[in-house]
Amino acid sequence: MVEGVGCMDSTIKLTLLLMFFRIACASTVEKNFEQCERAVKNWASSSLQQSINEDQHTLKDLLFFLHVPRTGGRSYHHCFLNKLYPTSQECPRSYDKLRFDPSKAKCRLLATHDDYSIMEKLPTERTSVVTIVRNPVDRVLSSYEFAVEVAARFLVHPDLASVAKMSKQMLKKSNGVSTLDIWPWKYLVPWMMGDLFARRDARRRKGSSEAKRDSPYDMEDILMPLHEFIDEPIVHDIVHNGATFQIAGLTNNSYLAESHEIRHCVQEHKSLGQHVLDVAKKRLGAMLYVGLTAEHKESATMFANVVGAQVISQLRNANVSTDTSAANQSDNSSSSPLDSELESNVDQNNGTTDKKTARQDEGEARTENMTAAELIEVYEGCISSLLKTQSRRRFASLKEISPANFSKVARRHISDAVLQKIKTQNFLDLELFKHAQKIFTMRRVQPMGNLDMNDESERKFDQPRAFELWKIVSLLMLLILLLVFFLFATAWGRLSKVKVKGFTKATGRNHRRIVESKSLLE
Repeated sequence: MVEGVGCMDSTIKLTLLLMFFRIACASTVEKNFEQCERAVKNWASSSLQQSINEDQHTLKDLLFFLHVPRTGGRSYHHCFLNKLYPTSQECPRSYDKLRFDPSKAKCRLLATHDDYSIMEKLPTERTSVVTIVRNPVDRVLSSYEFAVEVAARFLVHPDLASVAKMSKQMLKKSNGVSTLDIWPWKYLVPWMMGDLFARRDARRRKGSSEAKRDSPYDMEDILMPLHEFIDEPIVHDIVHNGATFQIAGLTNNSYLAESHEIRHCVQEHKSLGQHVLDVAKKRLGAMLYVGLTAEHKESATMFANVVGAQVISQLRNANVSTDTSAANQSDNSSSSPLDSELESNVDQNNGTTDKKTARQDEGEARTENMTAAELIEVYEGCISSLLKTQSRRRFASLKEISPANFSKVARRHISDAVLQKIKTQNFLDLELFKHAQKIFTMRRVQPMGNLDMNDESERKFDQPRAFELWKIVSLLMLLILLLVFFLFATAWGRLSKVKVKGFTKATGRNHRRIVESKSLLE
């Protein structure tokens, strides 16, 4: 009896202890949410009150290209911006945050993966911002593919220690900026590299070299499967909702001291994400240009028409020569992330050719007499060359993890469950992408905004649009003429029938009269 009572007392104590623990946890969670809500709201309120250039159509003194990773921004930087701006006017080491210096005299172009918080270091009232937005599902897939591709380049080495040794040696010899220096790849690539080496070592221990799956997104013996990648903490912190956090200025590369706390709060309490989204939407709407990766041709045309034409006009008005000196070429090669010595060393056969081609491309078409129409032609030729170079490098990289080979066809085999999960994880970016589509559609109707384009090059650039409009007007006039002719023919037909009927009746009456007259005579 006494033992039973003792047992009941222990049970009651344990129950009470558990209840107390749950209450304490609930209180802690509630307190944590309140702190997060306060921090996020205060930041959002302060950010929304910050002055933003309301003149969305006029290019300011400094152009800030906010390059969201895996949106096609590399082609804009290489084939548009490098053609428009003299090297002397590009901010040095734009993609290298540790050594970036925006205070350089005549610094008029900043192209970087840095988030919007860098605006604190820039003259806000004299800065125009442009960016490109991509469907978040495609951007996550591209981020996965690129991280694997770059990491695979280093599999030519026997181990990670050899990679580290080579990296140090190459960085001492060159001032170039490697992909491993650029956010977010300086985090994602070494992490993915470690995973690829570990899986290769495991295959060698097992004596197996063949993949067990057909889809490159699910070859776990060779590389990290996509469904594992999207659930990794580093991916949640850097990739998921990356466009929203970058435009809001809250990445792990931010200049804001409170960025980590706010980002963590939003990731933990999804309802707070709306405040961050509101800030990102406002900043997006105030930008000079917003492009869409999927609408590549129209986006490029709009960029040339809206941004390119104004840059050309500014350079012409300032009588700035865009001829590049040998010294400038040297400065540009050290600041461009397109081909670093570190990466070209991994694939020497392609590296030398690629770098030579890149420098040839940068040298051509840089003239103060370039028109916007010629700019789009140069861009098309440049991007064709760039895509071929990227394709060669990708092929060489993926040979190290054969038979894994990423392609549009291979993407079709990704399960609906994985794709849906990516959408759920990127709920903020999905909403921001929809907002970007609205902005793009609205500006496409009047792509020139309030710009006063009196220059012959701009008129030439608009000739296709004017020709389309004239075709529509001509077609309408033709339809009107056909309608008038049809109505006239119909009316004429009816009138002819009336005349024939009247003539027939008159003839009949005359005939009867003749018959009657004959009858009387008889």
